[in-house]
Amino acid sequence: MSKFADLRQEYKKHQLSEENILTDPLEQFRVWFHEALDAGVMEPNAFTLATVSKDGTPSARVLLLKGVDENGFVFYSNYNSEKGRDLAEKPVGSMVFLWLELERQVRISGPVTKVSREESEIYFHSRPRESQIGAWVSSQSQIITSREELEKNLIVQQEKFKDSEVIPLPEYWGGYRLQPLQIEFWQGRPNRLHDRLLFSAIENIWKIERLAP
Repeated sequence: MSKFADLRQEYKKHQLSEENILTDPLEQFRVWFHEALDAGVMEPNAFTLATVSKDGTPSARVLLLKGVDENGFVFYSNYNSEKGRDLAEKPVGSMVFLWLELERQVRISGPVTKVSREESEIYFHSRPRESQIGAWVSSQSQIITSREELEKNLIVQQEKFKDSEVIPLPEYWGGYRLQPLQIEFWQGRPNRLHDRLLFSAIENIWKIERLAP
């Protein structure tokens, strides 16, 4: 078995320069996202979200992006989960998208707020019915005694909603929007001399700077 220190990969598929990047980082994100789709990246909307608790303890997990517009990046979760508690105490986060097939990474950071109840309702009812029921089944991030406890609660909730045409949105479930203050586009390059272009929002204007790899 290879040692971790011996694992290496040379990056040489693309390059990134101030001349070929769009001046709007949200539009640039969309371009890269669609290129990831075209490249067959599995779940290109998957990203790592880092949060921090009020005592400074960091945590991270992989989520799925469900929307992006001029106001930011949208994802959904249980508000009582660990991430939900972190965001209630310190409403800031950092997202990282990694598309290895294209040797690319995007890092986004900024304040996080809840989306409107109406927006959460629309997304919740677009999900498969069993996924909607699943939101009622799991007390996310809470300790449970066994897998069987979870499966028994699934049966209970399925029975509860069997005659319901519309499954209600739980009060503890909904969306968040991360408003980007910084967006970094990273492109792998040979010899570990990668391209890094950082957009920073300064008085509603995006400033572009190159960072050393």
